Amino acid sequence: MTAALPSLALALLCLLQAGAQVPVQPNLDTEKFAGVWHVTAIASNCSIFLKMKDGMKSSTAIISFMPEGDLALKLVWPLMDKCQKFELLFQQSAQARHYMGAQEKRDLRVMETDYSHYAILYEAHHSKAEPSTSLQLLTREQDVSPQLLKKFMQLIPTMGLTKDMLALLPKSDQCTRDIN
Repeated sequence: MTAALPSLALALLCLLQAGAQVPVQPNLDTEKFAGVWHVTAIASNCSIFLKMKDGMKSSTAIISFMPEGDLALKLVWPLMDKCQKFELLFQQSAQARHYMGAQEKRDLRVMETDYSHYAILYEAHHSKAEPSTSLQLLTREQDVSPQLLKKFMQLIPTMGLTKDMLALLPKSDQCTRDIN
């Protein structure tokens, strides 16, 4: 039995590494992808998110790409009756469709998009204190079809997350004028 433990540990390590493979959108067209999106659902194991998720509303995001290929993300979240603005810059990595946070150890990937209706983003925060993973469903309109929501929910366990980590964000136009 003890002789089998190193083999079992090696097998589990391989499974964890295999599970860490994140699919990305092939041939991402940055011109089509850029623009206004609504964050309509999030699944994350981040402790701060888990504490706040029940009070969150849909936010607005503007995604643009710099000439060198970096991704700029402007977000406006309605939080506690105020509009909180965030601007993040993700540098293009050597891997296609893979972006790294310039200020923090964040890994952002566009997993899937049809450009005109939805996008699914994967984000990993590589913090020594609290590493976390999130999936975000972005839509061009605030409405989410049941089929799209089902597709998103099916991805949650494949990224090591659970359905109790999911927040379906109610529509909000509270901060739409503050996005510019």
